[in-house]
Amino acid sequence: MDKDHIHLISSTHPKISPGEIVRIFKSITAREIFRRHSGIKKELWGEEFWSDGFFVNTVSKFGSEDTISKYVRNQGMEKEYKKLHCQQISFLSRVIDTP
Repeated sequence: MDKDHIHLISSTHPKISPGEIVRIFKSITAREIFRRHSGIKKELWGEEFWSDGFFVNTVSKFGSEDTISKYVRNQGMEKEYKKLHCQQISFLSRVIDTP
């Protein structure tokens, strides 16, 4: 996690496009953040939590899983990364388990 963006590593079924994964992630997290902090929507430009853009890289001959994982781990401060990573996993598991 950096100051103005996040990096994620995920694995999914090949029939689900990377763009669909990003759309689902953004939708679930924004909905949960707005539910927990209703006033934040008024402070956002256009009342949208996430920007429209994203970047995706896949494991291939141009980027091994180790290379991509190392890149993500080296973003931001390592100590903060570990702390935030644990918080994100906890947050996402609660969101996914909540109907």
